[in-house]
Amino acid sequence: MSSSVYDRVSKILVENFGVEEDKISSEATFEDLDLDSLDLVEFSLAAEEELGVRIEDEEAEALGTLGDAVKLLADKGADPSDG
Repeated sequence: MSSSVYDRVSKILVENFGVEEDKISSEATFEDLDLDSLDLVEFSLAAEEELGVRIEDEEAEALGTLGDAVKLLADKGADPSDG
């Protein structure tokens, strides 16, 4: 798992959704992070913008954990640079 993609995803969750940093882990589900289905759509859009990739609706709906999201983004060639 790409740690820089993980770090940037974590930053999105903290800054955009007010998720507490100690709740964030690869095994955390979006439900664990108190995100509902609308939040997941907003998260996908924020991740697309931040990391320069496209997440299809079906892919977003299939995400089980934060680790799944990071893997998907890394596999799609998310730009690992902080920018």
